Amino acid sequence: MKREDIIASVKQQMPERRWTHTEGVMETAVILAKRYGEDPAKAELAAILHDVCKYWRVDEQARVIRENGLPQDLLGYDKELWHAHAGAWVAEHQYGVKDEAVLDAIRYHTSGRERMTKLDKIVCLADYMEPGRDFPGVHNIREIAEHSLEKALIAGFDGTIRFLLEKGKRIYPLTLFARNGLIEELERQEEHYDTNRH
Repeated sequence: MKREDIIASVKQQMPERRWTHTEGVMETAVILAKRYGEDPAKAELAAILHDVCKYWRVDEQARVIRENGLPQDLLGYDKELWHAHAGAWVAEHQYGVKDEAVLDAIRYHTSGRERMTKLDKIVCLADYMEPGRDFPGVHNIREIAEHSLEKALIAGFDGTIRFLLEKGKRIYPLTLFARNGLIEELERQEEHYDTNRH
C-alpha cells in the first residue's frame, strides 16, 4: 500500500486526538532517525502504524493475539500492551508491511525488549516524547534524547515502571529486560570508551 493510503486508513480507525498523537510520533521518529543514523522512511512507517489497533475493541485485540500465535502471556497483563502486538500483525497482514525491522518496532513500541534495535528505540522513544505528550518528566526525556537514545529510553521506562508500581499493577517482564539491556549497553559503551582512552 502507498503511504497516503496507509495514512488514510489508519486515521479512520482512531479519534482525532489520537491521530494528532500519531502525527507527532511520525514527526519525532523522523527527527530521531536523522539524528541517530536510521532510515527515516522506516521510522515514519512504523510510527504511522504503531497505534493502528489502539482503538479496536479489546476483545478484538485479544482475538488477534489468540488466533495468530502471538505471545499469549500478554493477555494476563495490562490491555495497554495488546495493541502493539496486534498492530504488528495487522501491519503485516492487512497493510502488506514485510520489513521485519518495521514490524518489530511496532511490536515492541510499548513494552520494549532485550537488545532493542535502533529502530525499536526510535519508535518507542518518539511515542514517549512527541510534542503533544505532557506528563511529569517528559521535558527531561526530550533533553536527554538530544544526546542519547538509550539514556532517554531508560528515563522513559523508569517513569512507566514507577507509575505501574504506584498503581499496584504487574510489570510486563519485557519492559524490565528492555531497561536492563539498555543499562548493559551503556556500560559496554563506557568500557569501550575507557579501553580506547588508555
